[in-house]
Amino acid sequence: MKYYKRLAESVIQKQEKMFKTILVTGARQVGKTTMLKNIKPDINYITLDDMLLNQLAVEDPELFLKANKPPIIIDEIQYAPNLLRYIKIEVDNSDKKAMYYLTGSQQFNLMENITESLAGRVGILNLLGLSLREIKDIDFNDPFIPTEEYLNKRKKYEKNITYEEIWNIIHKGSMPALYQEKSDVDMFYAMYVSTYIERDVRNLTQVGDTLSFLKFMTALASRIGQLLNLNSIANEVGITIPTAQRWLSILVASNIVYILEPYYNNIMKRAVKTPKVYFLDTGLAAYLTKWKTSEVLEKGTMAGSFFENYVIVEIIKSYNNSGELRPPVYFYRDKEKREIDLIIEQNGKLYPIEIKKTANPNKNMIENFKVLEMVKEVGEGAIICVYDKIINLDEKNRVIPYRYL
Repeated sequence: MKYYKRLAESVIQKQEKMFKTILVTGARQVGKTTMLKNIKPDINYITLDDMLLNQLAVEDPELFLKANKPPIIIDEIQYAPNLLRYIKIEVDNSDKKAMYYLTGSQQFNLMENITESLAGRVGILNLLGLSLREIKDIDFNDPFIPTEEYLNKRKKYEKNITYEEIWNIIHKGSMPALYQEKSDVDMFYAMYVSTYIERDVRNLTQVGDTLSFLKFMTALASRIGQLLNLNSIANEVGITIPTAQRWLSILVASNIVYILEPYYNNIMKRAVKTPKVYFLDTGLAAYLTKWKTSEVLEKGTMAGSFFENYVIVEIIKSYNNSGELRPPVYFYRDKEKREIDLIIEQNGKLYPIEIKKTANPNKNMIENFKVLEMVKEVGEGAIICVYDKIINLDEKNRVIPYRYL
């Protein structure tokens, strides 16, 4: 089975020198355990998916830790959250670093327990699916920013990625299992959704109506790139607003859905304060909305939304893979419907980005960038699109092909 080298490995290697415990969170099947086993092939590994081990960890955590000495990888720690208090005792009584490597498939209560039990003692990495760089074996791990400095570095690692290939990736998604030979995308996501709902949702959060929950996921997937309107979704699915809010929090906590917050401050009186919704795996969104092939998706009514979703998540991955837990990304929209797809905030500057499924970008597409000038210094901006080369639109803004993500 081919292992795709994860760029986040470098983050783990840094954390090992600083912390006694390392936690890798992320959705199911994104490769958390595979990455840790690859980095640490010689240390013990156990999973709390094992019912006997889980029972021991829950009922007698002290004995569990005596029987399973560090350094050790403990998979699916969320199934025995009380174990964290006992891990705290162990690490507080030792001077060693990198004693416990933990993974968790969801964060419903996990992060709260970690904060209470291991504050200051744990390095945290949120791992997403394979990035374009990882799929294409590009060993470059700088976070994306649309500057000349970034592009000059990125050009040294340039690889050709055809238009057809990028749509295959958008349709297939980013789960490592799908990049092995003879993978069946539909079968994978059918099992993925079933396992996710049965294990993470029903067992851990007491969602009773799993059919309605699946309809809720599908309703969100059909609205990627749109302002979040929970009233509309709740009416469509036939659930209450509080239920919709709770289910959305589950999907966000388990790294299925990403809520992109709007950029606004006290000066921006006309800015909307409603977030947008995206899926962290475009393949899952395509499965839920029944786009059966990449060719049909690319020509379909949601093609622009999927391309935008893909680019935004690739940029988020570039920050996560370099160790940032909260990527500094936003969007802008105001009551006049002026919109900027993505804003990266770095070093006191705003870097505006438009994302277009077009091979014919033009200066009109960056007209709205100027609305940011009244609130903060605006850095270099870009249109990310399917044009095949970098070109300058003016002295500050340029066209950037998707292969430079």
